[in-house]
Amino acid sequence: MADTTLAAPRQVTHRRVLSVALPIVLSNATVPILGVVDTGVVGQLGLAAPIGAVGIGSVILTAAYWIFGFLRMGTTGFASQALGRDDRDEAAAILSRALGIGCLGGLAMILLQLPLFWAAFQLSPASAEVEGLARDYMAIRVWSAPALISLYAITGWLIAAERTRGVLVIQVVMNGLNVVLDLWFVLGLGWGVQGVAVATFIAEWSGLALGLWLCRDAFATPAWRDWGRVGDPARLKRFAQVNGDILLRSLLLQGIFVSFLFTGARFGDVTLAANQILLQFLEVTAYALDGFAFAAEAIVGSALGASRRDLFRRGAALASLWGGVAAVALAVAFALAGGWVIDVMTTAPEVRAAAKASLWFMVAAPLLGVAAWMLDGIFIGATRTRDMRNMMVISALVYVAALLALVPVFGNDGLWLALLVSFVARGATLGWKYPGLERSVAP
Repeated sequence: MADTTLAAPRQVTHRRVLSVALPIVLSNATVPILGVVDTGVVGQLGLAAPIGAVGIGSVILTAAYWIFGFLRMGTTGFASQALGRDDRDEAAAILSRALGIGCLGGLAMILLQLPLFWAAFQLSPASAEVEGLARDYMAIRVWSAPALISLYAITGWLIAAERTRGVLVIQVVMNGLNVVLDLWFVLGLGWGVQGVAVATFIAEWSGLALGLWLCRDAFATPAWRDWGRVGDPARLKRFAQVNGDILLRSLLLQGIFVSFLFTGARFGDVTLAANQILLQFLEVTAYALDGFAFAAEAIVGSALGASRRDLFRRGAALASLWGGVAAVALAVAFALAGGWVIDVMTTAPEVRAAAKASLWFMVAAPLLGVAAWMLDGIFIGATRTRDMRNMMVISALVYVAALLALVPVFGNDGLWLALLVSFVARGATLGWKYPGLERSVAP
């Protein structure tokens, strides 16, 4: 298990970057497995409705929980800076502050579940049978909302402490327990959709318990329960400002992808299916590059907290170097094996042909997007989220302009080009702000 000592910043090396990044990449790789198992287990019931209920219920809850993703990023930025200046008391207080917000967010989800579920089914109506089963599923799972949202805080804190092996352990234990309980409750006890929900409920609360244990060194510091520090108005205001900026930035980014999906639907079922397959390549890209972006968050935040411009610059450079290596590897893999992956994912000849015709966009995506991913990590670690928000506004406007200009001329290819243009715009605008960020770090 990772060392539980809070340490002052050390030299930035390739090994340090990889020790933070690779466990995150492996952790991310476990995420899709659970969805496959959930679907496969209820699929053994021989009915369509349970599959649809678990699918739509998971999507609704995931979308609701996604709103709280800012908690992971904000916690990483603040905690890495506190650890960088060896302020153990503030690092412990930050964890308590973030956990408090996570618990409140989870309680709000529980209290607002009825209007939330109603609104979700207004936007995405389903058959009466599917909706009924989905409501049963969500009514159980929503009671683990405090645990899951609080895990965002724990994950952010562990990343800041550069203990990402702990993040990997949490994911493996949670998902492994969920799989075992899925099989027992659904196939063994015959609990159906409710069994899948109970399995996830138990796994998420177990994950929180494990996460709290992994952060036990923070709770050995009395400052974690120094409520005057934890609830200090100035610190809370700064925490809220940073997380508010991240939320707005994330909403704009999500808006880009939602508009991409809606616009793509105009080109017919075949193109829509092909686009959906190609988006899985983007998901793999995100999972891989996130590891190196998270490494940048932790290392540059630590250097900023220590007022070490040299470590800040080297951390940004080495994390970006390895992110670039990963991007090149992904591009090569997609170019060489992308056609085979498409054939595995669909047997429809027309969908295969459409997806392969647009495969080169997936080859280009990691290369054109790596700067955006890495600079996001750097700016999050530095808690320069206002710049992130403002540059995201510019990038979203650039995307809309590209969409309006390219789609009428190039159709679906124009849609993909507009998305890639948004990647470049994010990287370019944040790159423009980076020199000022580096100069702000005391030498």
